[in-house]
Amino acid sequence: MAYVINDSCISCGACASECPVSAINQGDAQYEINDSSCIDCGNCANVCPVGAPVQG
Repeated sequence: MAYVINDSCISCGACASECPVSAINQGDAQYEINDSSCIDCGNCANVCPVGAPVQG
């Protein structure tokens, strides 16, 4: 199951720089994860300072 970024995202970009498949991009209000590219590795969740990426 792919990760999703919840509303606690502070748009710091830490998750995007750690994604090995570049599935995370800045959206209109916060970062977003492309669920078709996400490989469910958890790197984004491990580096997020506010716990915004969660398994969807």
